[in-house]
Amino acid sequence: MQLKIFWRIPAVCDDILLKMSDPANASDLELLKHYTRDRAEDAFAELVRRHVNLVHSAALRQVRSPQLAEEVAQSAFTDLARNAAKLCRGTGVSPVLAAWLYQVTRRTAIDVVRRETRRQLREQIATEMNAMNSPSQISHFAKCDNESEWRHIEPLLDEAMSALDDTDRAAVLLRYFENKSLREVGSTLGTSDDAAQKRVSRAVERLREFFTKRGVTVGASGLVVVISANAVQAAPVGLAVTISTAAALAGTTLATTTTVTNANATATIAVLAGVGIYEARQTSQLRGQVQTLQQHQAPLEEQVGLLNQFLTDATNQLTVLRDDNERLNRNTSDLLRLRGEITQLRQAKSELVKLQDENQKLRASTQASTPKIATNTNILSLSARSFHIRTNGFLESLNRQLQTEDDEPITTKLKKLFEQNRVSSEPPAVVYFDETKWQIYVRNTITNLDAIEKIIQILHRSDN
Repeated sequence: MQLKIFWRIPAVCDDILLKMSDPANASDLELLKHYTRDRAEDAFAELVRRHVNLVHSAALRQVRSPQLAEEVAQSAFTDLARNAAKLCRGTGVSPVLAAWLYQVTRRTAIDVVRRETRRQLREQIATEMNAMNSPSQISHFAKCDNESEWRHIEPLLDEAMSALDDTDRAAVLLRYFENKSLREVGSTLGTSDDAAQKRVSRAVERLREFFTKRGVTVGASGLVVVISANAVQAAPVGLAVTISTAAALAGTTLATTTTVTNANATATIAVLAGVGIYEARQTSQLRGQVQTLQQHQAPLEEQVGLLNQFLTDATNQLTVLRDDNERLNRNTSDLLRLRGEITQLRQAKSELVKLQDENQKLRASTQASTPKIATNTNILSLSARSFHIRTNGFLESLNRQLQTEDDEPITTKLKKLFEQNRVSSEPPAVVYFDETKWQIYVRNTITNLDAIEKIIQILHRSDN
């Protein structure tokens, strides 16, 4: 199969350029035509010198890396060398070279960012996720000095410039990025000074509205001052020479490589397109996964926050319940102690009632026997005595002496024991046992009291 190769010989620029003795005074279009026609490297070097700061600053704002910014700048000027003939003819391309370079720089920077993103994704997906999920939150109001305002404006500047139409973008680039006068702007755009002023003012107002919608409040005059002072910074020393040499070499190589066949070019383009489509699909899938993870992460974070709050509340309630439990335990022990004391008091009250009854009986018997005492001189007088007993084994000894295990009152048992030993305890004699003090109160004759004392001593000895 034979391949027919058709070559299109680009037309020579219509303008016949004279040999330039001072490229610095020539316009961008004149330098570009001179480079296209005569391959004048000095003309291209002058173009690089004029616009390298603009291109490098725009690239650095977007790629955030000095090395990548130099790469983007070199690529932009290489594209300029390759497309010099088209720009010279002006076939559908903006005649403002600064605007053309700015757009090419933005597109190249986007491609570089995408390439770096794909590389980082292949190296470590977690790192890329963090990078993609941490956009700059610009919500501060710009009411501070120019440096602070620039920190808010810088991340959004190129996006705002891209939102302008071609003419407005060219006007802003010429006026505030390259600091040209309104006359030079009007001359470049082909309008009057007044028309250039109106277009620049309208473009600045649109930029201001763009920033306001994104939370950055700045006046038109302040925006102009910040952009003029910071938008274009000096490129690294020697970068212009490097770019000029590389771009000129690329342009020369492009002009001399006319022997490549259409089949090879088509195959190469197909392979590159396939690789680009595959990588774009992979990036799209990974980005979708990242968005899905983000959507799932937000509810989980909210649930974690609620669980932490519930845990804190439960911990506080548990502490309160523990305090209440300890207080209730203390109250329960106090209640049990009080109940014991109440029981003892009731027993003491019962014994007191019995003692009162016996006392009344004693008084009644005493009053009844008073006349006999007055007439009978042989009746003996009564005396009172108390005996303290030991608690250990006393009741057991008493029960053994009586040979009984019943639950009769101790006072009754004592009376029975005294009666067995022929010691009368009938009124007016009195026998009473105080359980709280463990003492025996006896009222009887002295002879009987001595006998009772011996009986109690015997009980003490037997309990040992």
